[in-house]
Amino acid sequence: MNLAEGVQIVSFAILSVLVIAAALGVVLLSNIVYSAFLLGGVFISISGIYILLNADFVAAAQILIYVGAVNVLILFGIMLVNKQEDFSTLPRRWIRQGATALVCVGIFILLSTMILVTPWSISTTSPGVIENTIIELGKHFFSDFLLPFELASVLLLMAMVGAIILARRDLIPDTLPTQEGVTTALELPERPSELEARQLAMSKEK
Repeated sequence: MNLAEGVQIVSFAILSVLVIAAALGVVLLSNIVYSAFLLGGVFISISGIYILLNADFVAAAQILIYVGAVNVLILFGIMLVNKQEDFSTLPRRWIRQGATALVCVGIFILLSTMILVTPWSISTTSPGVIENTIIELGKHFFSDFLLPFELASVLLLMAMVGAIILARRDLIPDTLPTQEGVTTALELPERPSELEARQLAMSKEK
């Protein structure tokens, strides 16, 4: 994609502001649902920056994987867990806030130093310039980085199963009355009403 230099600068400035604003909303908002949606905005803005760099495949993968898979998985986990807890102030909270601010400032200084030191100009005759990035990415993806990708998919599946278990733990009693006595509950009832109806029927039989 060939754009005028002025259009590229303005587009990069707008996308940078969107990335920074959405990232600040992710970490500063108290509502975790809003933070998850803003995280999707961060991913979409980053894909726009990839488009400006003519990395169309990486931009499409950014939207498909991070927005369509990772962010949706985070939203599913939040919606399934749906825990309601009262806010309580932690003792010596200022120590944690100070440590967090120190780490953030250190990371910002490190990234700023890397940006200023890195030579960004690339010659057209450099061997690092790749004409077809999709072919090269495919080669590395199915050879060098195949195992990390599969491990990442397994981790996402484990996170999804864990979110479902946490969401349904409140519906599972510790014990279930049976005719032989009291045994541990090993099943997941679909609705609490079914369990209550079964217990009521068993109590009537007694």
